[in-house]
Amino acid sequence: MGERKKVLQVNDLQTTFFTDSGGIPAVDHIDFYVKGGEVLGIVGESGCGKSVTSLSIMGLVPSPPGKVVGGEILYGNRDLLKVSEKEMRRIRGNDIAMIFQEPMTSLNPLFTIGNQMIEAIRIHEKKWSKKKALTRAVEMLKLVGLPRAEDMMNDYPHQLSGGMRQRVMIAMALVCDPKVLIADEPTTALDVTIQAQILKLMRELNTRLNTAVILITHDLGVVAETCERVIVMYAGQIIEEAPVRTIFNNPEHPYTKGLIQSVPDMRYKKDRLYSIPGNVPKPGSVKSGCRFASRCEFVFDRCLQENPELYGTSYDHKTRCFLYAEEGVETDDKALIES
Repeated sequence: MGERKKVLQVNDLQTTFFTDSGGIPAVDHIDFYVKGGEVLGIVGESGCGKSVTSLSIMGLVPSPPGKVVGGEILYGNRDLLKVSEKEMRRIRGNDIAMIFQEPMTSLNPLFTIGNQMIEAIRIHEKKWSKKKALTRAVEMLKLVGLPRAEDMMNDYPHQLSGGMRQRVMIAMALVCDPKVLIADEPTTALDVTIQAQILKLMRELNTRLNTAVILITHDLGVVAETCERVIVMYAGQIIEEAPVRTIFNNPEHPYTKGLIQSVPDMRYKKDRLYSIPGNVPKPGSVKSGCRFASRCEFVFDRCLQENPELYGTSYDHKTRCFLYAEEGVETDDKALIES
């Protein structure tokens, strides 16, 4: 298999929410890419900017109060921040699709599964007949492992279980064979058995269709099982990026270490699980210094005065921490060293 090419690249993305108190940066100068057939994980606690990043890519940031105020999102040779809304509607769902967190709120309760599947197809395939679209919809429901797919076309969302609704959402996202699939916590609120089935299904579809997947989650177990590379976000910034094995075997940023240490390990009995002290700061509340400084056990004077850059500690590992300032070289995400 040849070298995989980048299908989506985000450069210096900045998304701000404007309030009576002023602009609040939810996504603050982040850079990353994803290649065809790759599964990229984005992890972090709630409030770190993961979902806003995905909504920025899809052009779905609620405006007002939100707005993408800087950067570029390159899909092929096009900057998605500069295309017209009409062109973005053509790209959204056709070339770049998204699975949202809660399928019950994403599916319209007033329409059958069949109506919603067919509408998703005919928006982008206007020349297709209703019969051809129906055939394609049933085919996709079968592809995601749903039984009695033909009968399910007449069902309403409330008649399906949580796992079945999530599979319907995956089928709708993949129905036009997108080049990029963004999955925003696709297994939230599902039991572990269904979660394992959904993750296995996504991995199989990723391999079979060569779809680039951006998997947003706070579950490190999901990351370990599914992803190839991992981006760790904190307070709107990327604070560490590395291949998944490197992240788990050699985490560098104190926040990443804390996340991994917080995962329950059944091999060892502990009186209490480890937890990172404090909470994620409100966006825009940290005016100077490292945004993790108030929760970090290694904090020193420089951390309170300057916000660290991303330091390249190896050819495929970057960390935003002064502990690695001397051994690494400051790096610009736009000039990533490709493996």
